[in-house]
Amino acid sequence: MPLWKKLWLLFAVIWIVVAGLNVLTILAFSDEAEHGKAVLPAIYAVAVPAALYFALWLWSFLRNKSGSDPNQEKS
Repeated sequence: MPLWKKLWLLFAVIWIVVAGLNVLTILAFSDEAEHGKAVLPAIYAVAVPAALYFALWLWSFLRNKSGSDPNQEKS
């Protein structure tokens, strides 16, 4: 597994845990009418890691020009 995928996975896990705690805090300590405020952090919890993965994948793809895996040996 390439280094960028390992670092992305670490970032994604930390990001989702922190965002989940934020959502749970909003739901636990807000009134019933304010529960809608938890929707945006929940969307960010999924959208930010997905966008980062796409950006890193695109960077890796363009960097290789051929689209092949740099860790794969050529025979």
